[in-house]
Amino acid sequence: MKIFRKLKVLIYILPLMIILQGCTISYRFNGSAINYDIYRSIDITEFPIRAALVYPPLQQTFENKLLDYVTRQTKLQEIDGPADIEMSGEITGYSLSPQAVGSDAYATETRLTISVRVKYVDNKNPTNNLDQTFTAYRQFSSSLMLTDVQDDLCNQISEELVNLIFNATLGNW
Repeated sequence: MKIFRKLKVLIYILPLMIILQGCTISYRFNGSAINYDIYRSIDITEFPIRAALVYPPLQQTFENKLLDYVTRQTKLQEIDGPADIEMSGEITGYSLSPQAVGSDAYATETRLTISVRVKYVDNKNPTNNLDQTFTAYRQFSSSLMLTDVQDDLCNQISEELVNLIFNATLGNW
């Protein structure tokens, strides 16, 4: 009887194994589908601040977040000089604007907006090249001093910008 049970299980499992052997399941949690046989390297250059209003730590914060995100989400080797993919740009906007006005005619909320222009060059497939400006913002209470919230806001905005940039470039395969 045991032989018949084993044979019965084998009869059900064998066709299933044959069917599944021809299938491959692929999961990409980051949205990136880079062909690493073609793309092996990336060069991410500095993003200097070209905005009218300058907050010097922003450049380093943004560059670090971009480089960290790309190295965590891809297998691309970051190099200096000619690479399969090159990413450069500049921080073009850093501005404050009042958003909500209270009954006393003073702003109750202020918006910090940061814009980054990105030049993405795909040396293997130029149709993927991109030259685009990305913008993100955060609002904060006007009762707070900018100096008290600036670092935190710049971190949050930089993270959002990096996500937007990654999705439009390396995540758009």
